[in-house]
Amino acid sequence: MHKMSSALQFARRRVAIAKDHETHWAPNIDVYATEAGLVVKVELAGMQRENLELTVDGNKLRISGQRPDGCRPPQCKFLVMEITYGTFERVIEMPDDCDLTLGKALYQNGFLRVEVPYATKSSTPHTISVTDD
Repeated sequence: MHKMSSALQFARRRVAIAKDHETHWAPNIDVYATEAGLVVKVELAGMQRENLELTVDGNKLRISGQRPDGCRPPQCKFLVMEITYGTFERVIEMPDDCDLTLGKALYQNGFLRVEVPYATKSSTPHTISVTDD
């Protein structure tokens, strides 16, 4: 089993408001180790696979997209609003012994699961496609 420091900060959480007043949010994630590599599990209820983008740059996995807010009537007044809509992003810095070039992603039942095997690091930026099954 590969050793990892519990002090590693895998993910950077960003929440901001852009100039267009659109909220940018960061979904909840779990990152855990298996015998084969690391697994990143992202909570993304209400998303469409087409609205997700995964990019890799060195040892950084960037998960981004947009969750539209199209199911509420205009001019409604919220009593409670806890669901975040709009553009989101999460950047996860993977350990050097993970090979993001061999990463696989699956989006199912509101969760994105990215499996990254242990190997050597890639230095070429690229994308990872997301499948339904």
